[in-house]
Amino acid sequence: MSKPCNLGLMKSRLARIGGLIGVYAIIGCILLPILWIVLTSLKTPRDVYTLQLWFSPTWDNFRTVFAAPWHLGDKLANSLWVALGTVLVAIPLAVVAAYAFSRFRFPGRQALFVGIVASQFIPAAIVVLPYFLMFKQLGLLDTRSALVIVNLSIVLPYSIWMIKGFIDAVPVDIEESAMIDGASLGRIIATIVVPTALPGIITSAVFSFTLTWNEFIFALITSKQNAVTLPIALVALRTERGDLWELMAAAGMIIALPMFLLSMTVQKQFIKSLTQGSVR
Repeated sequence: MSKPCNLGLMKSRLARIGGLIGVYAIIGCILLPILWIVLTSLKTPRDVYTLQLWFSPTWDNFRTVFAAPWHLGDKLANSLWVALGTVLVAIPLAVVAAYAFSRFRFPGRQALFVGIVASQFIPAAIVVLPYFLMFKQLGLLDTRSALVIVNLSIVLPYSIWMIKGFIDAVPVDIEESAMIDGASLGRIIATIVVPTALPGIITSAVFSFTLTWNEFIFALITSKQNAVTLPIALVALRTERGDLWELMAAAGMIIALPMFLLSMTVQKQFIKSLTQGSVR
């Protein structure tokens, strides 16, 4: 009897060890590129093309990308303006639209909702030309306002879908009681719906900010000088000397740092959103 027990115990231990190895391997695959970018951003141009892990770190790359001719500070301001502007416009619109789809019954409601959600699966390459021609006619090319408009069409479908799931979970009886007490529809949304759906709203805001912050193709086509964002600034780091990997890594760290800080700040709300709302 002892041999089968020992054999079972050994298999259990081997399975546990194999699982741990798999987990650490996945973590390594995720963290290794990030670590490599961090190290590269602190290397001199000569050290970039070596595999040595021990070197004299330097902050010159970060100073260089903010100086002429790269002026990364201007691109950073553009990215912040576009991302924050998109979030500030998209989230209130998404809340109102999600509430309408959740509470009101009108002809074509289901078809319209499916169409809105399905629009986020349209490839950007298909609609970039119509946007370019429209902005050219309106004189909005190379402006941050144009990028906000474009990004609204990208982030609104997801935000509406996400927030609607949370609003669906709000009991209608609470709203009816508030209406009987004389509360207006706007007050009901502000004091009852929004606080209850806050995890979904925060998640949608983070998603909208992240997607806008990293958006590339529309910014590449519609922005040439005045409204260039951080992802487009990386392309400019390809020169006649070749790819300036140390400067690209430094710029990449600047792009990734706000996303890291934002994700750490709203981590609890994001995890909560995964177990509520649209999962129901």
